[in-house]
This record gives sequence, C-alpha cells and structure tokens, in this order.
Amino acid sequence: MLLNTTVCDFGWQAPDFTLPDTGNRLHKLDSLIGPNGLLIAFICNHCPYVKAIIDRLVSDAIALQQRGINTVAIMPNDYHSYPEDSPENMVTFINRHHIPFPYLIDETQKVAKAYAAVCTPDFFGLNAEGKLHYRGRLDDAKMGTGDNRQPELLEAMMKVAESGQGPEHQIPSMGCSIKWK
Repeated sequence: MLLNTTVCDFGWQAPDFTLPDTGNRLHKLDSLIGPNGLLIAFICNHCPYVKAIIDRLVSDAIALQQRGINTVAIMPNDYHSYPEDSPENMVTFINRHHIPFPYLIDETQKVAKAYAAVCTPDFFGLNAEGKLHYRGRLDDAKMGTGDNRQPELLEAMMKVAESGQGPEHQIPSMGCSIKWK
C-alpha cells in the first residue's frame, strides 16, 4: 500500500533509542548524531521504492558525512512475515549497495512507532540538537534513475548543516507501508 509521510513538525525532539545492527552491536541516537546533524532513514530490503532510491541515498549520505551530518538506516518491518527483510538479508543488501552507515533492526517496532514512521522510505532530518528539520522525500526522481534529479533531501540537510534549520517547503516522501506485527 502506497503511503505519504506527514508534514515536518519543525523542532520536534527526536525520541532516544538504542538499536542493534546486523552484527548485534548497539547504537544509541546520541552517539549517531554528527556535529551538524543526523539523517534517519526508515528503509527495508524488499520495498520497490527503497530499491529505486538506495544507491542515490548512499551517494547523498556520503556527501552529507563530509558536511558533518551522519546517516543511519532503520529497518522497521516485521521480518518474520517478510523474510526478505531479515537480518541475514540486510547483510546482503548492505554489501550489494555498499551502505557505509549503520543499518539497524527495530524488531519491536517501538522506534518506528515513537517516530510515527509510516512508510519505507521515510526520512527524518535532525539538526545537531536532535530536533527535526526535514521530513520530505529524497529527490524528485520518484521511481526513475535519478538522472537530472533535484536532490531535495541533500539540499535540505546542507541547509541544516549551515543554519541548524531546514527549508520551510518540503514534499512528503512516499513508499510502501511499514509492515506492522
């Protein structure tokens, strides 16, 4: 089912979390935030929308890292019902797409619920204080290749890096509904 994210609630304080990666190493929100912010991407392995944007997301995350903004991905789906999203398949996905940031497992789905995530992909752009300043789409390429795209998330997060605030106008992300238990 195709869903759109909600409008950005500017200044909303991101809820703290501790989640494991596929190697069972724990990651805390406060240790993930870079000097200029953090991009949290709720994604999964099987969603066609994620598959369409993952290589562009990786490229943008590398550019953001150079500006002091870290990236973390969180897999919120019930992987028992959707085995393609299992931790073992997450490792394959990480390797296939050369994902350079932590890809965490939200097995209880408590983090996705605390963030009110609705779809994959769903992006939360935080400033250095962990306050929300971007809740939009990656770019305007939709399911396309990304040639001649407008990199809206990258541009918004660069603005966050410079000023601590995101753009007022944001276009919601769209994707597959989170597969709740």
